[in-house]
Amino acid sequence: MVLENSKYRILIADDEPIERAVIGKNIRNYFGDEVEVYEAVNGREAIEVFRQKDCHIALLDISMPGIDGLEAAEEIRRSNEACSIIFLTAYDEFDFAKRAIRVRALDYLLKPSTREELIMVLEEAIHLAQQQAVVPEAKAESAQGNEEEKQEPMKNQLFADYIRGYIEAHYMEDISLQDAAEQLHYSDAYFCRFFKQNFDKNFIMYLTELRVEKAKELLEDMTINVKDISQKVGFRDSSYFTKVFKRITGVTPSEYRYGLL
Repeated sequence: MVLENSKYRILIADDEPIERAVIGKNIRNYFGDEVEVYEAVNGREAIEVFRQKDCHIALLDISMPGIDGLEAAEEIRRSNEACSIIFLTAYDEFDFAKRAIRVRALDYLLKPSTREELIMVLEEAIHLAQQQAVVPEAKAESAQGNEEEKQEPMKNQLFADYIRGYIEAHYMEDISLQDAAEQLHYSDAYFCRFFKQNFDKNFIMYLTELRVEKAKELLEDMTINVKDISQKVGFRDSSYFTKVFKRITGVTPSEYRYGLL
């Protein structure tokens, strides 16, 4: 599922029409022509639309009439090992989270989530579609997940310190959630859940905010141009860097620099 010139197909499944409209508008406004957005009003329709349109990303509400989002996700995962599944729900319950992990969901966002949280996790999902087609072996994933649940969880502070150090050492590189998970020999879904428990945000949001903070430090040196700074903090595309920097700070890198004068 590695794409270059094709559009990324995103499914939104939610029984609330206003919710679907707001999410769809936010996605289209930010990603523009890069994406095609499809909608479903329940789990059964979500499965049908996902298969018909061969979507790369499924954004699913959990509480829907008939087949709910978790049941739909399980069916979607059976038919597509490589897609990114994201749950957007008002329910913060452990059983839901466990089932989300079981289908290897990329993330689990609680309503009302911010536009920034949604965009960040979709950027991560698109990055996965661009860079690789990961097709995990279902049996190996299940065995690994069961073994992890049997083990005593790593102490939160140790986990946080280790990952923080890893990201600090590699933020200027093209690292991903999968790279960090491999450092601890965790599955992607297990690491994703553990990361959010310790940092109160998802991996890509934490990494992006760190890069922006490092960029702010470099912008104080007037001898370094903005394009070089974007490369130094891990952004391959300076235009994309400018867009992300403005989304987080409210100003462009150049405007931020002028404000320091």
